[in-house]
Amino acid sequence: MKIAIINGPNLNLLGRREPVVYGSQNFNSYLEELKEKFPSVEFSYFQSNVEGELINELQRVGFDVNGIILNPGGYTHTSVAIGDAIAAIDSPVIEVHISNIHAREEFRKISHVSAKARGTICGLGLKGYELAVYALHPV
Repeated sequence: MKIAIINGPNLNLLGRREPVVYGSQNFNSYLEELKEKFPSVEFSYFQSNVEGELINELQRVGFDVNGIILNPGGYTHTSVAIGDAIAAIDSPVIEVHISNIHAREEFRKISHVSAKARGTICGLGLKGYELAVYALHPV
């Protein structure tokens, strides 16, 4: 089982950026925990602050992996192109958000990704990535 995790803008700052909202753990240490918890899953990881690079990565892995966990960050609310990229690939995508985007500013309640994703998990912190793995790879 191959699962790609793709994180969008500012998620490279996890552990330092607004810890009250996003927690105090950096993503690389969390990824090691995921690998230990799911030894039968081959994870790849990509993060970019650039919209086009996220689209390129979706297209690069989107025909070769069994599933994609995508946290598009702020592009969730602005990028029709990321939604279009998800619609164009074969791999199922689970959209993940660390914070509850529906309990935040009004503009964050709009997602150009959700309608193209198999499902959405939000507001459960980093635990949302683990739940997304279960959705793609029931144990």
